Amino acid sequence: TSYMFVTGPEVVKTVTHEEVTAEELGGAMSHSVKSGVCDRAFENDIHALLMLRRFINYLPANNREKPPFRPTPDPAGRIDYSLDTLIPDNPNKPYDMKELILKVVDDVDFFEIQPDNAKNIIVGLARMDGWPVGIVANQPMVLAGCLDIKSSIKAARFVRFCDAFNIPIITFVDVPGFMPGTAQEYGGIIKHGAKLLYAYAECTVPKVTVITRKAYGGAYDVMSSKHLRGDVNFAWPTAEIAVMGAEGAVNVLYRKELSEAEDKAALKNLFIAEYRERFASPYMAASHAMITDVILPSQTRGVISLALQNTLNKSETRPPKKHGLIPL
Repeated sequence: TSYMFVTGPEVVKTVTHEEVTAEELGGAMSHSVKSGVCDRAFENDIHALLMLRRFINYLPANNREKPPFRPTPDPAGRIDYSLDTLIPDNPNKPYDMKELILKVVDDVDFFEIQPDNAKNIIVGLARMDGWPVGIVANQPMVLAGCLDIKSSIKAARFVRFCDAFNIPIITFVDVPGFMPGTAQEYGGIIKHGAKLLYAYAECTVPKVTVITRKAYGGAYDVMSSKHLRGDVNFAWPTAEIAVMGAEGAVNVLYRKELSEAEDKAALKNLFIAEYRERFASPYMAASHAMITDVILPSQTRGVISLALQNTLNKSETRPPKKHGLIPL
């Protein structure tokens, strides 16, 4: 029943000669799905108030206090063996990142923010071992989890929100890169993608990162990597951490050998396997201190809980200034 716009349908019709209804121009679905101005849309005012109460329950009274602790019967070290088979054998097959989030957080309780906008990235609030945390996660089910303009803006805004209220951030990474194409380039993906990079770099709350599968190129760096001041960074054995994917890299690195081969497919598969073992393996990344440790998926909750316990009292000082220069 609510609408929100700068100019109403009559003004739009007079100035631009567009025929549009109030619902189409500034209704709940328009802003929660398309523009991203609205964080959540609800069926009625009662549902909205109940969800608002749930949302505020995660927040401290002000920016100088710690987020409210709530005891939970859910063990901090709970092991979930179903996570060991969450990642498909085919690296190009998607899976639902929300399933991982729900199996890791306290009491299967996750409050998602902007669930209908930029669905290729998931943001929301949950609790780990009783403490509120912000969740940022790529969603392989949508656009393969690629970062684009809308998802970068959505995640950057949420990261800064968590930082403002001292809420630790957990990042789940499965990102093959930034979305290619003229629409993204003309829309300023470089500038908008840098917003997320800036938000993570400036963020002073504890940051724990888990790489589940793909972590390629600049998009990997942006997602709270060790290079971007991530405090604790873990990877599953299924993780691939590299400048680019194995298939693309092989086409570039071994172009000459492939062009001269009699059986190109067999040779290409051989090179891909070698690339994944020598350059994209999480164990190789760990040996170069790019990640903290390689962990079993089933132990993810316990490992994250321990990392948060060790970083809850983290303190960072910033040089005095009016404000940073975020790429707006």
